[in-house]
Amino acid sequence: MQHQSPVIERTRGSSIEINKVLKNTYLLLSATLLFSAAMAGVAVAMNVAPISPFIYLAVIFGISFVLAKTANSAMGLVVTFAFTGFLGFYAGPIVGLYAQAFGSGIVVQALAGTGLIFFALSGYVLTTKKDFTFMRGFLFVGLMVGVVAAIGYLIASYFFGIHISGLSLGLSALFVLLMSGFILYDTSSIMRGEQTNYIIATVSMYMNIYVLFMNLLHLLSAFSGDD
Repeated sequence: MQHQSPVIERTRGSSIEINKVLKNTYLLLSATLLFSAAMAGVAVAMNVAPISPFIYLAVIFGISFVLAKTANSAMGLVVTFAFTGFLGFYAGPIVGLYAQAFGSGIVVQALAGTGLIFFALSGYVLTTKKDFTFMRGFLFVGLMVGVVAAIGYLIASYFFGIHISGLSLGLSALFVLLMSGFILYDTSSIMRGEQTNYIIATVSMYMNIYVLFMNLLHLLSAFSGDD
Protein backbone atom coordinates (compact mmCIF):
# COMPACT_ATOMS: atom_id res chain seq x y z
CA MET A 1 0.00 0.00 0.00
CA GLN A 2 1.41 3.40 -0.97
CA HIS A 3 1.56 5.92 1.86
CA GLN A 4 0.56 9.46 0.96
CA SER A 5 1.62 12.43 3.06
CA PRO A 6 -1.27 14.72 4.05
CA VAL A 7 -1.53 17.92 2.05
CA ILE A 8 -2.29 21.29 3.62
CA GLU A 9 -5.67 22.64 2.54
CA ARG A 10 -6.52 26.34 2.77
CA THR A 11 -9.54 28.46 2.02
CA ARG A 12 -9.12 31.72 0.10
CA GLY A 13 -9.70 33.86 3.20
CA SER A 14 -7.25 31.97 5.36
CA SER A 15 -4.75 31.88 2.49
CA ILE A 16 -4.47 35.67 2.57
CA GLU A 17 -3.75 35.68 6.30
CA ILE A 18 -1.31 32.78 6.00
CA ASN A 19 0.60 34.48 3.20
CA LYS A 20 0.78 37.64 5.34
CA VAL A 21 2.22 35.70 8.28
CA LEU A 22 4.71 33.96 5.97
CA LYS A 23 5.84 37.24 4.43
CA ASN A 24 6.24 38.99 7.79
CA THR A 25 8.01 35.98 9.28
CA TYR A 26 10.61 35.69 6.54
CA LEU A 27 11.18 39.46 6.43
CA LEU A 28 11.71 39.63 10.20
CA LEU A 29 13.79 36.45 10.11
CA SER A 30 16.10 37.98 7.50
CA ALA A 31 16.48 41.14 9.59
CA THR A 32 17.22 39.24 12.81
CA LEU A 33 19.77 36.99 11.11
CA LEU A 34 21.59 40.03 9.72
CA PHE A 35 21.48 41.75 13.11
CA SER A 36 22.69 38.60 14.83
CA ALA A 37 25.57 38.28 12.36
CA ALA A 38 26.48 41.94 12.97
CA MET A 39 26.51 41.39 16.73
CA ALA A 40 28.70 38.32 16.25
CA GLY A 41 31.11 40.51 14.29
CA VAL A 42 31.09 43.07 17.09
CA ALA A 43 31.96 40.39 19.64
CA VAL A 44 34.84 39.15 17.50
CA ALA A 45 36.12 42.71 16.91
CA MET A 46 36.00 43.38 20.66
CA ASN A 47 37.85 40.12 21.31
CA VAL A 48 35.18 39.11 23.83
CA ALA A 49 35.84 35.92 25.78
CA PRO A 50 33.27 33.12 25.45
CA ILE A 51 30.21 33.81 27.60
CA SER A 52 29.15 31.27 30.21
CA PRO A 53 26.82 28.67 28.70
CA PHE A 54 24.65 28.97 31.81
CA ILE A 55 23.92 32.59 30.92
CA TYR A 56 22.99 31.35 27.43
CA LEU A 57 20.57 28.82 28.92
CA ALA A 58 19.05 31.42 31.26
CA VAL A 59 18.36 33.73 28.30
CA ILE A 60 16.90 30.90 26.21
CA PHE A 61 14.46 29.85 28.91
CA GLY A 62 13.73 33.40 30.05
CA ILE A 63 12.86 34.64 26.58
CA SER A 64 9.99 32.16 26.34
CA PHE A 65 8.23 33.88 29.24
CA VAL A 66 9.00 37.43 28.08
CA LEU A 67 8.03 36.74 24.48
CA ALA A 68 4.70 35.22 25.51
CA LYS A 69 3.90 38.49 27.28
CA THR A 70 5.00 40.83 24.46
CA ALA A 71 4.48 38.94 21.19
CA ASN A 72 1.23 40.78 20.41
CA SER A 73 2.72 44.24 20.83
CA ALA A 74 5.46 46.38 19.35
CA MET A 75 7.59 45.49 22.37
CA GLY A 76 7.73 41.97 20.96
CA LEU A 77 9.91 43.27 18.13
CA VAL A 78 12.27 44.90 20.64
CA VAL A 79 12.49 41.66 22.61
CA THR A 80 13.10 39.68 19.42
CA PHE A 81 16.01 41.86 18.31
CA ALA A 82 17.46 41.95 21.83
CA PHE A 83 17.26 38.17 21.99
CA THR A 84 18.75 37.47 18.57
CA GLY A 85 21.37 40.15 19.10
CA PHE A 86 22.47 38.50 22.32
CA LEU A 87 22.66 35.08 20.65
CA GLY A 88 24.76 36.55 17.86
CA PHE A 89 27.06 38.18 20.42
CA TYR A 90 27.27 34.85 22.28
CA ALA A 91 28.10 32.93 19.09
CA GLY A 92 30.80 35.35 17.94
CA PRO A 93 33.63 34.19 20.26
CA ILE A 94 32.71 30.52 19.72
CA VAL A 95 32.73 30.84 15.94
CA GLY A 96 35.98 32.77 16.21
CA LEU A 97 37.59 29.89 18.12
CA TYR A 98 36.47 27.41 15.47
CA ALA A 99 37.88 29.66 12.73
CA GLN A 100 41.23 29.95 14.53
CA ALA A 101 41.49 26.21 15.12
CA PHE A 102 40.19 24.89 11.79
CA GLY A 103 40.27 27.84 9.40
CA SER A 104 37.51 30.17 8.28
CA GLY A 105 36.53 27.71 5.56
CA ILE A 106 34.78 25.50 8.09
CA VAL A 107 32.56 28.40 9.18
CA VAL A 108 31.63 29.04 5.54
CA GLN A 109 30.82 25.33 5.13
CA ALA A 110 28.58 25.40 8.20
CA LEU A 111 26.81 28.53 6.97
CA ALA A 112 26.34 27.05 3.50
CA GLY A 113 25.09 23.76 4.93
CA THR A 114 22.66 25.53 7.24
CA GLY A 115 21.32 27.69 4.44
CA LEU A 116 20.96 24.71 2.11
CA ILE A 117 19.08 22.66 4.71
CA PHE A 118 16.76 25.53 5.66
CA PHE A 119 15.85 26.62 2.13
CA ALA A 120 15.49 23.04 0.90
CA LEU A 121 13.21 21.92 3.73
CA SER A 122 11.15 25.08 4.13
CA GLY A 123 10.91 25.47 0.36
CA TYR A 124 9.74 21.87 0.03
CA VAL A 125 6.81 22.52 2.36
CA LEU A 126 5.94 25.79 0.63
CA THR A 127 5.94 24.26 -2.85
CA THR A 128 4.40 20.86 -2.16
CA LYS A 129 2.11 22.03 0.69
CA LYS A 130 2.64 18.71 2.45
CA ASP A 131 1.71 18.69 6.12
CA PHE A 132 4.44 17.74 8.59
CA THR A 133 2.63 18.75 11.78
CA PHE A 134 2.17 15.03 12.49
CA MET A 135 5.82 15.13 13.64
CA ARG A 136 4.89 17.33 16.63
CA GLY A 137 4.99 14.64 19.31
CA PHE A 138 8.18 13.01 18.08
CA LEU A 139 9.99 16.33 17.76
CA PHE A 140 9.05 17.67 21.17
CA VAL A 141 9.91 14.41 22.93
CA GLY A 142 13.22 14.32 21.08
CA LEU A 143 13.88 17.95 22.01
CA MET A 144 13.21 17.31 25.70
CA VAL A 145 15.53 14.30 25.68
CA GLY A 146 18.22 16.27 23.85
CA VAL A 147 17.97 19.32 26.13
CA VAL A 148 18.12 17.25 29.33
CA ALA A 149 21.08 15.24 28.00
CA ALA A 150 22.88 18.39 26.84
CA ILE A 151 22.40 20.16 30.19
CA GLY A 152 23.55 17.05 32.04
CA TYR A 153 26.66 16.80 29.88
CA LEU A 154 27.32 20.53 30.28
CA ILE A 155 27.20 20.24 34.08
CA ALA A 156 29.40 17.13 34.03
CA SER A 157 32.02 18.77 31.82
CA TYR A 158 31.89 22.22 33.41
CA PHE A 159 32.04 21.19 37.06
CA PHE A 160 33.60 17.72 36.99
CA GLY A 161 35.82 17.88 33.91
CA ILE A 162 34.08 14.94 32.22
CA HIS A 163 34.46 15.09 28.45
CA ILE A 164 33.06 12.37 26.19
CA SER A 165 33.63 13.29 22.55
CA GLY A 166 31.33 10.57 21.26
CA LEU A 167 28.43 11.84 23.38
CA SER A 168 29.10 15.42 22.35
CA LEU A 169 29.04 14.48 18.66
CA GLY A 170 25.96 12.34 19.17
CA LEU A 171 24.10 15.26 20.74
CA SER A 172 25.14 17.55 17.88
CA ALA A 173 23.90 15.02 15.33
CA LEU A 174 20.63 14.70 17.27
CA PHE A 175 20.10 18.47 17.28
CA VAL A 176 20.86 18.72 13.55
CA LEU A 177 18.15 16.13 12.87
CA LEU A 178 15.70 17.73 15.32
CA MET A 179 16.15 21.24 13.94
CA SER A 180 15.70 19.93 10.41
CA GLY A 181 12.44 18.35 11.57
CA PHE A 182 11.36 21.56 13.30
CA ILE A 183 11.92 23.52 10.09
CA LEU A 184 9.43 21.21 8.37
CA TYR A 185 7.06 21.38 11.32
CA ASP A 186 7.17 25.16 11.86
CA THR A 187 6.69 25.89 8.16
CA SER A 188 3.74 23.49 8.07
CA SER A 189 2.29 25.10 11.21
CA ILE A 190 2.23 28.48 9.48
CA MET A 191 0.84 27.00 6.28
CA ARG A 192 -2.00 25.35 8.22
CA GLY A 193 -2.84 28.60 9.95
CA GLU A 194 -1.97 27.20 13.37
CA GLN A 195 0.76 29.78 13.95
CA THR A 196 -0.66 33.25 13.34
CA ASN A 197 1.85 35.36 15.28
CA TYR A 198 4.79 36.20 13.02
CA ILE A 199 7.01 37.26 15.94
CA ILE A 200 6.74 33.86 17.62
CA ALA A 201 7.11 32.18 14.22
CA THR A 202 10.26 34.20 13.55
CA VAL A 203 11.86 33.32 16.88
CA SER A 204 11.05 29.63 16.32
CA MET A 205 12.59 29.68 12.84
CA TYR A 206 15.58 31.67 14.08
CA MET A 207 16.27 29.12 16.83
CA ASN A 208 16.02 26.29 14.29
CA ILE A 209 18.65 27.96 12.13
CA TYR A 210 20.86 29.04 15.04
CA VAL A 211 20.98 25.64 16.76
CA LEU A 212 21.39 23.90 13.39
CA PHE A 213 24.37 26.10 12.48
CA MET A 214 26.15 25.75 15.83
CA ASN A 215 25.83 21.97 15.89
CA LEU A 216 26.68 21.57 12.22
CA LEU A 217 29.81 23.63 12.86
CA HIS A 218 30.72 21.27 15.71
CA LEU A 219 30.23 18.19 13.54
CA LEU A 220 32.21 19.61 10.62
CA SER A 221 35.12 20.54 12.89
CA ALA A 222 35.15 17.04 14.39
CA PHE A 223 35.42 15.42 10.99
CA SER A 224 37.73 18.01 9.43
CA GLY A 225 40.82 15.94 10.17
CA ASP A 226 42.71 18.99 11.40
CA ASP A 227 42.52 18.31 15.09
